[in-house]
Amino acid sequence: MNGPEQRDQREEPPHEAAAEARLRADSPLPRVAMISTHGYVSAEPPLGAADTGGQVVYVLELAKKLGRLGYEVDVWTRRFEAQPELEPVTDHVRVVRVPCGGPAFVPKEYLCDAIDEWSENALRLVQRARLGYAFVNSHYWDAGLAGQHLAEALAVPHIHTPHSLGLWKQRQMIGDFPDDERQFEAKYNFGTRIRAERRIYDEADLVIATTPAQTDMLRTDYEVAVDKLRMIPPGYDDNRFFPVGSASRELVRRRLGFDGKVIVCLGRLARNKGYDLLLRAFAEVSAREPAAKLWLALGGDKLVQAERAILEECRELMGELGLDGRVVFSGYVPESDLPDIYRAADVFVLPSRYEPFGMTAVEAMACGTPTVVTTHGGLFRILKFGVDGLFADSFDAADLGITMLKPLRHPVLADRLSRNGAHTARSLFTWTGVAQQLIAAVEDRGTRSVALNELEPAEHWFGPDDQSVARLPRYR
Repeated sequence: MNGPEQRDQREEPPHEAAAEARLRADSPLPRVAMISTHGYVSAEPPLGAADTGGQVVYVLELAKKLGRLGYEVDVWTRRFEAQPELEPVTDHVRVVRVPCGGPAFVPKEYLCDAIDEWSENALRLVQRARLGYAFVNSHYWDAGLAGQHLAEALAVPHIHTPHSLGLWKQRQMIGDFPDDERQFEAKYNFGTRIRAERRIYDEADLVIATTPAQTDMLRTDYEVAVDKLRMIPPGYDDNRFFPVGSASRELVRRRLGFDGKVIVCLGRLARNKGYDLLLRAFAEVSAREPAAKLWLALGGDKLVQAERAILEECRELMGELGLDGRVVFSGYVPESDLPDIYRAADVFVLPSRYEPFGMTAVEAMACGTPTVVTTHGGLFRILKFGVDGLFADSFDAADLGITMLKPLRHPVLADRLSRNGAHTARSLFTWTGVAQQLIAAVEDRGTRSVALNELEPAEHWFGPDDQSVARLPRYR
C-alpha cells in the first residue's frame, strides 16, 4: 500500500521540516555554535531593552569576527514575541531562535526554569538539520546550562564565557545593602544561579574570564582548574569607534545640540548601574561648574515597568538635588549614533556599583573621550590613573563628582586622557584579537599561553600603589 497511512511515522510536521530546510547549509567551512539565550538577540539588537546590553554586543561582534576568520557561525538564542526563526547577520553569521517557556519575555534570572525545554528543542533541530559544530561557546549561566547539554550530546568541546559571576554580584549587593538580602535573593535567584555556575565551570572544557578580577574569583571561589581557565578581554569595533579631529567633533556637537561642557552616561536601566550615585556626583560638579550639563541616554526604545520605575526615580532625584535644566534625559539612542555621542562628550562616566567590565567605557576611550569609571568594575584595574583614565569610589558621590570635574577644569589632563585612552583601547580591546585568542584557546586547551603566560592572582600584577598596565599581558 502506498497511501498516506503508510508514511514514515518519524516524518516531522510540515513547519518543522520547513525550519530544518532553512537551517541546513552546505559549506566546507567549520561551524561554531554561539549560545546566548536571554534578551533580544538580533542582527540589529535594541540595545538598552530588557537584558539586552553589552553581552549581546559581545556575542554578535565575536561571531562576526569568527565569520571573517573562516567559520560559519550560528548564534542560538530564545524565540519569543513572534520573532523569526532565522535571521541573517552577515554572509557567515546567522541568528537561530528556538522557543521555550511560552511566547512572552522571560527575565534572565529565571530563564533557567525553561532552559531544559530550550536545550531539547535546539538539539532536535540540530540533529534534523544535520549540523556539525567544531565547538559550542555559551554566554552567561542560563546559556551555559544549555551549552553543556548540547556539547555533550554532540560530543564537541564546550567553551563557556560567564560575563558576570553570581557570587561577586551577591556579595557586592548584600555587603552594600545588607537589609535587602532577602529581596535580592527573590529578584536575582542567587542560590540557583551560583549552584548552576559551579556545575557549568566544573563540566565545561574551557572557562573564559574577561577581567583579572573574574580570573581571581573563578580560581579561588569557584575552584576552576588553572588548565581550563583563560582570560580574554571583551572587544570593540575599531572600524566604528575612533577619534576624529576638532573640526569634525564640533560639527557632531552642533548636530547633537551639545553646548558647553557635557558629561555623558549611557546604558541599560538597571539598579547596579549607579545612576543615583551619578546624579549626586553631578550635583558636586554643578556647584563648581554651573554651566556643565549631564546628558543621560538610559534604557531602550521600549521600557518595562521596572525600568520605568528606575527612570522616574532618577527624575525625582534630579528635582530633589535642584538639577532641573542641567540634566538631559535623551531617551533611547540608536546604535548608529553611539560613536558620535562618545566623540561629542567632554567626559564619559560609567558609575556602576557592579560592572563585570564596562564596554561603553572602552568605546568612549576608543573615541578619544576622557573616561571615568568606578572601582567596582573590571576595567579600572587595567587603567593607569591620570594617564589613560580616571576612577572613583562607587559609593562616594563627592569622590566621583570631583573626579568627573578634573578633565573639565584641566585641559592638559583631558588631552592626555584622550590620547592615551584611545591608544589603550586599540592596544588591548579589538574584536579581531578576541576572536583569534578564542580560536587559539580551543585549539590548544592544554597550555597556559593563550591570554596569560601565568594565571596569577591580580595582586601579583599590581602592587598596592601601582595601577599600571605595564605588567599586564598584552592582547594584540
